[in-house]
Amino acid sequence: MQSAAVAGTGVVYLARPGRPAVVTPTVAELTGPTRGTVVLPLRLMWGPERSFDLDDPDQLLWMYENVLRESTRSDDLRRFLDGRVLRRVWPALNLPRGVRAAWERRHPSLAAGDRRAA
Repeated sequence: MQSAAVAGTGVVYLARPGRPAVVTPTVAELTGPTRGTVVLPLRLMWGPERSFDLDDPDQLLWMYENVLRESTRSDDLRRFLDGRVLRRVWPALNLPRGVRAAWERRHPSLAAGDRRAA
């Protein structure tokens, strides 16, 4: 797992109290699905409705927000997120401040609004 103590800064960003945000070394390694239905495991979505239709823009955003906030390991990020989609939807995501800061510190192009391919 790569915690948000990225780039040797020693700074840890929290997804919520007691839980460090998890960030992958590259956005390109996020190769999750881009279409269809995804069912998240309970560790990522605690509610009864864990199924997301990625063809519905609102459901896609909701799934990305949950995965980014609840992931405790990089493998979940790689499995459920897609780098190109993440770059496209980044500005619209409602994320905890620590999650957004961790990702933007490790991947400055997200903060800069760079929507090129991952």
